Amino acid sequence: MEVDQTGGTNAVPLPPAGATFGVEEEFHLVDPDTYRLTRSPALALAVLQGESGPHLHAEITTTQLESATGICTSLSQLRAELVTTRAEAAGAAARAGVRILAASTHPFDSWQQQDITPAPRYQAMVDRWAGLAEQQDIVGCHVHVGVPDLETAVAVMDRARPYLSVLLAMTGSSPFHDGFDTGHHSYRTVWWSRWPNTGPPEYLGSAERFREVVAGLVTSGVIADSSHLYWDLRPSSHLPTLEFRLADVCTEVDDVVLHAALARSLVRVLAARAARDEECPRPRPELLRAARWRAARHGLDGGLFDPVRRNLVPARVAVRRLLAELRDDLTEHDEWDLVVDMVESLFERGTSSSRQLRTWLRTGDWREVAARIVREGTALENR
Repeated sequence: MEVDQTGGTNAVPLPPAGATFGVEEEFHLVDPDTYRLTRSPALALAVLQGESGPHLHAEITTTQLESATGICTSLSQLRAELVTTRAEAAGAAARAGVRILAASTHPFDSWQQQDITPAPRYQAMVDRWAGLAEQQDIVGCHVHVGVPDLETAVAVMDRARPYLSVLLAMTGSSPFHDGFDTGHHSYRTVWWSRWPNTGPPEYLGSAERFREVVAGLVTSGVIADSSHLYWDLRPSSHLPTLEFRLADVCTEVDDVVLHAALARSLVRVLAARAARDEECPRPRPELLRAARWRAARHGLDGGLFDPVRRNLVPARVAVRRLLAELRDDLTEHDEWDLVVDMVESLFERGTSSSRQLRTWLRTGDWREVAARIVREGTALENR
């Protein structure tokens, strides 16, 4: 019998850690001519009623849309699913007279151009978190990696915390917010940090302790249940997965695949270490937050803070160190060459945030920044 994420029982044995994975992506909706953030209550209603496509879900505002892949077992399958789900999202948006923008912040519009989606779940979020929910003008990318039970999920989560800042630095797509150059590659991370239920999780040590923390947060009123844990990494409340929630939306599909590949490999490697009862690093939460902030601030263009070694490392060195730790696992699963190729391509072209900044410096035109994001995010042909 396998233990599910809520402590019940499930008679079907689940695959080993990292055998399956999938991705959820959130998008902004924009006008096809002006690229302004655009409300689409009709699209939100159609999605809520299941009329826009099997992979689409509503989000907290009517200027946002979410897509979700199916359960995947290979990188090629995941990429094909992402192409399908983005095409489905783009098609549904086009039928509603808007387009999807695949970046975590809109370059020049703000929450004041939004309305809350008229559904009980989202009204309940506004009732609980007030202005934090109403000002939720950011979107993210979430990777679910299969785990056999909650104990494994917590053991991997504890061990993954020092690596999260490197993954974040590779996905930045939100340098601008409300028409302002924030100086950050992932301003989404900073904006999201205002919430009381976000950030890197602290060391837990066991599934029992995880349940105790959830129960305490529910009693406090900060969350209604574990689905409202918005940590950078959490056990899913409804799926047998560990969910990586730290990434900005990657404008390029290949960067989504790369992020998911690294997250899944980390789960496989760290689950094996936990099974061998290897010591788990326990960096201070203050150092984890510092590492997270530096990754959000500098992306791949500066030094990243290693919360275990407690030193600054050039971002590319930090990425290559991560690859070195994962090499045996990626090689065993015949993913090493593809992952290395995707990393080198990312280094060459830069993250979405870097490309947005280059466009802004070259043109000084907010509309052109947004237009480039839309073009890149919907160029779905195989390359």
